[in-house]
Amino acid sequence: MLTALLVMTGIALVLGAALGFAAIFFKVEGDPLVDNIDAILPQTQCGQCGYPGCRPYAEAIANGEADINQCPPGGEEGIRHLADLLGREFKPLDEEHGVEKPKSVAVIDEQICIGCTLCIQACPVDAIVGAAKQMHTVVESECTGCELCVAPCPVDCITMEPLKETVKTWKWKYPVIQIKDAA
Repeated sequence: MLTALLVMTGIALVLGAALGFAAIFFKVEGDPLVDNIDAILPQTQCGQCGYPGCRPYAEAIANGEADINQCPPGGEEGIRHLADLLGREFKPLDEEHGVEKPKSVAVIDEQICIGCTLCIQACPVDAIVGAAKQMHTVVESECTGCELCVAPCPVDCITMEPLKETVKTWKWKYPVIQIKDAA
């Protein structure tokens, strides 16, 4: 009887230690739902949704504090993906937060640029390079097209140019079918 009790106590201690180790070793940092929502968002960090970036907006959606239709850069395609992920009904883009525009990139007219660095300070993804009183330029591959650099420019040398569709940037658009009444 004593042997059985000691064996059971030993097994309980070993299993408890294994579970404790597994809880520490396989600990999940953060909410996986927030990570999945954040992966769908366009990562423009533009703030048009009312949040300072895509991650805070993803957290608000996961917590039920924000709706899925507040991201103009994500457009209807992003809203459809969010609705599919969360099992919610599709809603059209909320016009209060902006309108869907084609993907674009900032272009600086280097002849007009005075090197004030206001655009560099406004860029949330560090896509603009240059120095004070020197010409600035945009690293196209890093620019998200958020348009945050346009407003602070005192000489209006920044324009937003739509990205050209290539084989790498082309995406299939959802078909839109009008439903007619049978009556």
